[in-house]
Amino acid sequence: MAKLSKKMQAINAKVDREKLYGIDEAIKTLKDLASTSKFDETLDVVLNLGVDPRHADQMVRGVVSLPAGTGKETRVAVFAKDAKADEAREAGADTVGAEDLMEAMQGGDLNYDRIIATPDMMGLVGRLGKVLGPKGLMPNPKLGTVTPNVGQAVKDAKGGQVEYRVEKAGIIHNGLGKVSFSEADLRKNFDALVSAVVKAKPAGAKGKYVRKVGLSTTMGPGLKVDLGEIEGA
Repeated sequence: MAKLSKKMQAINAKVDREKLYGIDEAIKTLKDLASTSKFDETLDVVLNLGVDPRHADQMVRGVVSLPAGTGKETRVAVFAKDAKADEAREAGADTVGAEDLMEAMQGGDLNYDRIIATPDMMGLVGRLGKVLGPKGLMPNPKLGTVTPNVGQAVKDAKGGQVEYRVEKAGIIHNGLGKVSFSEADLRKNFDALVSAVVKAKPAGAKGKYVRKVGLSTTMGPGLKVDLGEIEGA
């Protein structure tokens, strides 16, 4: 096991790994600990859910708009032609194309956070299933990324909308913004994401749905959050 640096040892000494923190207390503690960092760390939330995503009726996936934004630039590619391509460009899409974009992605150009397509482009985009699927980038009508309204979809993606998706072990892991955000803004983002996940409880979920919630920063320790403060958990 690697030895912890003196800085990490000092940070760990300031937190109680077993304590259940209130949400505001956890956010304040992590912001304070990150104040000496040389870069603007991200505040992350981890939710352990009582689901097995290998079963279709226990999958938890959706999108939510973080009220205070994400604090990072979201790179968006759009599959569209003609007027819809113009609409996407005007809305701020980073890349817009059709066959040319498909070929670029087949060649490994996948440096995007969100991929959007008009419905008529899905025959083309479908050929990228093996490339986009494993990265969670495949456009999906349920997530609003297959839509004729590409301009609004681009604005939503650029304006703080994030996707959440449960992983194999029943875990959802998302960024909530930068530690330079105010405590109030980080709390708003936390509430928006957690509320969306709670509302997305699938029909097949058995027993307790939200089992654990943790908050951490990029370089900081993880703190356990008191589930009693989370409505509907």
